[in-house]
Amino acid sequence: MDTEISEQLLDPPKSFDDDSEEGIPYWRDQITVRALAVSAVLGTLFCIIFHRLSLTVGMVPSLNIAGGMIGFFFVKSWTEFLSRLGLSVTPFTRQENTVLQTCVVACYGLALSGQFFFSGTLRLLDGTGFSA
Repeated sequence: MDTEISEQLLDPPKSFDDDSEEGIPYWRDQITVRALAVSAVLGTLFCIIFHRLSLTVGMVPSLNIAGGMIGFFFVKSWTEFLSRLGLSVTPFTRQENTVLQTCVVACYGLALSGQFFFSGTLRLLDGTGFSA
């Protein structure tokens, strides 16, 4: 079974030099209202997931990669769903995806550090200390 690949499998990489048409936008254009709104919703969802796992299992794995992947999946599926309904939706840019994923992971990180702070404070106030 000899099969030959007649077309190129990968596109040649784009160069992001100053001469290219698609450059990196100014930082104020990268942080958009829709990226912040979606990241607030997803960050709240991940805080709920984190607290639920923390209260039931007692130990929570790092959800950083899951937060980034679910954020990307949510945005892709949402824009696809709205475009199928006939609404004109511009897809999220790379910079907006980065802002979204960073905010989701930051919300999860706040929940994680808040849990450690409050559990330590409650142990000190309870008088049990940190000894097991």
